[in-house]
Amino acid sequence: MSLALSVPSPWIAMFCPAGQNDEPVVVRHTEGLVHGFLVLRTLEGKTLAEGDLIQTADGDRVTSKLIFHFKDGSSRSETAVFSQSHNFRLLSDHLVEKGPAFKRATEMSIDASTGEVTVRYTDENAKEKVEVERLALPGNLANGLIFTLLKNIEPDATPLTTLSMVAATPKPRLVKLEVAAQGENPFSIGGPPRQATHYVVKVDLGGVAGLVAPLIGKKPPDSHVWILGGEAPAFVKFEGPLYVDGPIWRIELTNPTWRLSARDAEQIKRSPTVLPKSGRF
Repeated sequence: MSLALSVPSPWIAMFCPAGQNDEPVVVRHTEGLVHGFLVLRTLEGKTLAEGDLIQTADGDRVTSKLIFHFKDGSSRSETAVFSQSHNFRLLSDHLVEKGPAFKRATEMSIDASTGEVTVRYTDENAKEKVEVERLALPGNLANGLIFTLLKNIEPDATPLTTLSMVAATPKPRLVKLEVAAQGENPFSIGGPPRQATHYVVKVDLGGVAGLVAPLIGKKPPDSHVWILGGEAPAFVKFEGPLYVDGPIWRIELTNPTWRLSARDAEQIKRSPTVLPKSGRF
């Protein structure tokens, strides 16, 4: 299963430009039709939101939409369109965050062909603001598809991968991400243990900003992503912030739960070892 969830544009209002290592990630595993289910929780395990990943492909063009619906009425949706001919390249990205779960209502649109980035947001006085920038966007832009990119990295051959990202601070800024594998961690789905590669994603502020950030408490936290390797790599878990100065949240795959009909409930009550005809639990 592939996810298009971004390592969010969350991190800091004090960024420097991305570096010169703009090499795109090579396609090793092509993306296709997907509908996946996700859950967003606190690190303590409290469920905050449920999500859907809906992904379609037309030739080498992929559209991936990830939506989270929060229990408090908030929502977060991101639609990324990218190509996968030899290399992964972002074509466009549209991110919307709104509701009490977020520091401010934000909408960001990226047109990679023109470099135009538009950010609409609500300031501390509840006034709507718009920031428009035309940026020189590199080929390794990761908005909306960082999990896809991590599935295509060879951790043994590439100890450090550099990606780029546009962050809404709220002014759009281009930043650099440094991704490094930190070994493998075991997990289980009920049977024998499996191993997922643990990636640490750091925001590289660089220059004076990088030196000053820890002193003023503005150093962005690392994010963590776990990917199951093999012939069909899959996303397993993400831990990191989803907005500036936000808490660390966890995103994982989840399974559907079924509501039994009265007939099925009565059948199970009478014959607890027999599955109902509908096969639902």
